[in-house]
Amino acid sequence: MEGLELTAFQIISAVGTARSAYIEAIQAAKHGQFARAEALIAEGDKAFIEGHDAHAGLLTREAENGPGSTLSLLILHAEDQLMSAEGFKTIALEFIDAYKRIEDLEARI
Repeated sequence: MEGLELTAFQIISAVGTARSAYIEAIQAAKHGQFARAEALIAEGDKAFIEGHDAHAGLLTREAENGPGSTLSLLILHAEDQLMSAEGFKTIALEFIDAYKRIEDLEARI
């Protein structure tokens, strides 16, 4: 495996790891483990950047070689996974904030 396929799998693997970390961060926050949730967000960000950089490399390659690069379902899937992971981060941050607020309110009762 080489070229576009390898890059697509690098993206899918990295952002899949990121998405899993973001989901795990929500679960940690749900159980009041906010430091762990923040660490998982950071871990997810590191993996996401790896996938994003691989994607940026594809874009750079296309810009250098001009339009007409091979577009495959695998590349489309990789981009979909990239966007999905980014969305999960946004959701995870919102859930973490909500769980912190709930915990603060419960502590006042």
